[in-house]
Amino acid sequence: MADLTFCNTTHSRVGVAIGYQDESGWSTEGWWNIASQACETLLKGAVPSRFIYVHAVDYDRGGEWAGTNFMCTADRSFSIRGVQDCPKRGYKRTGFFEVDTGEAQEWTVRLADPGEKGANGP
Repeated sequence: MADLTFCNTTHSRVGVAIGYQDESGWSTEGWWNIASQACETLLKGAVPSRFIYVHAVDYDRGGEWAGTNFMCTADRSFSIRGVQDCPKRGYKRTGFFEVDTGEAQEWTVRLADPGEKGANGP
């Protein structure tokens, strides 16, 4: 089975939002809460697109994993279609970082504390 999994290797609880483009266009979804030193499957089945976009928040120590690809998010659990006019539609405009999954059908993203090697850190 192919899935999109996130592993939180930090010492904090994190909240994760993802964005991707599928056959219907752009979509953002969140928030998944992932405990310290835990992994969670966020999407079951084949990874929806080569590029997955991620925004995560460190709940315990503050800070975030962000990037320059802007998409829509909300404060509470959300599933949003489209990435245009976020504030006009009542959403936040949030920066996501890009993950290139190549042609993989399954992928694991690892969130790490700053300074750890081999992982995506804030």
